[in-house]
Amino acid sequence: MFETLLLNFLFLLFPVLIVVIFFENRAYPYNNRLLVFMSAITMVLCIAKPIKLEMGFIYDLRYIPFILVALFGGYWNVLPLYLIMNIYRFYLGGAGTFPSFLFSTAVLLLVPYLSKRFIKLSSKRRILWAVVIAALTMGLYLINLGLITDKLDQQFWILTVYALLTHGAVMSIIMILIEQIITNIKNRDRILQSERLNVVSELAASVSHEIRNPLTVTSGFLQLLNKSNTITPEEKGYVELSLLELNRAEKIVSDYLSFAKPQSDNMVCSNMKAEAEYTKNIIMPYATIHKVDVQFNFNNTLNKCYDKNQIQQCLINLYKNGIEAMREKDGGTLSIDISEKKQNIVISIQDTGIGMTKEEISRLGKPYYSTKEEGTGLGMLMAYSAINKVKGIIEVESEKGKGTTFLITIPT
Repeated sequence: MFETLLLNFLFLLFPVLIVVIFFENRAYPYNNRLLVFMSAITMVLCIAKPIKLEMGFIYDLRYIPFILVALFGGYWNVLPLYLIMNIYRFYLGGAGTFPSFLFSTAVLLLVPYLSKRFIKLSSKRRILWAVVIAALTMGLYLINLGLITDKLDQQFWILTVYALLTHGAVMSIIMILIEQIITNIKNRDRILQSERLNVVSELAASVSHEIRNPLTVTSGFLQLLNKSNTITPEEKGYVELSLLELNRAEKIVSDYLSFAKPQSDNMVCSNMKAEAEYTKNIIMPYATIHKVDVQFNFNNTLNKCYDKNQIQQCLINLYKNGIEAMREKDGGTLSIDISEKKQNIVISIQDTGIGMTKEEISRLGKPYYSTKEEGTGLGMLMAYSAINKVKGIIEVESEKGKGTTFLITIPT
């Protein structure tokens, strides 16, 4: 029995090991089709090599990969597993084929319904709920088996204990490994983003200062030349045009300086209320023009030290992006909520705009990437840079056609 149990456990480890060895260090580690395919292989192997108890009962771990795909992938990803499971089960035949079909159908209808809520849970809660759901699924299966056999003797209760303990223990181990992989991927992405922002910050500071000096000198001489009475009106127009372009160049340099390290003159320690209300008031006319209703809520008492200019610019950039995302839908609602949670300042910025795909979300914050045709990506890069400087993180949830939520968590 223990040899077969270890063999089933090895089957379940197969997809996890494949992801760790071949896909964890890739930019896009998740391939739904591949994961579903590997889970299907695991499930079929578990059915083919069931665990046999000495008293004659047999059971298998087919519902562990089934539940995992249902919780993480939802209905569309678990449906192929449901079809493969039942086709293979009908192929094997036996007395319990039809009850197995009915039970798997019930699991298919109920478990994937919890997928969206499950994914939003914390890592520890996901592990706990996965174990609970696996134990409940096996418990209901055993109740169904008891009603069919109508023989609840000592051997049946031994089977119940073995099955429940096995499913709970194996599910907890697999979930811990999955959550560790997810944590490793997130930490790697944060480290890469932090290094990228630090490079941009240092480069921006050094280059911007070097460029600003000749711009200032050139602008000064052009202003003096513009006051001269010896130049013609046509030449005066050229000078004024040159001054406008220099001012534009100065603005670009100032934008790059926003990536530099926080300036001591701008450092404050507060609960961000002043910055939140200031940026909200700044963005209100822009929102009104685009028929966007702004809902603002502030409920934070925690203080944090930060560069107020950088935080203000960060919030303005995110508000502006949200409003522009609703421009194509002829208006919408921008919800701004600033609250506190477990010694963290939590800023939620939600719009009802056009939304983004998973690939677009993964590329946010990279230099010169923008979802807007006229965008440069510097605004979003600046937002990530400002939050990175206060040791915060930005999480993005979005659905194409329904809107986007930026969740900023800043530790205090």
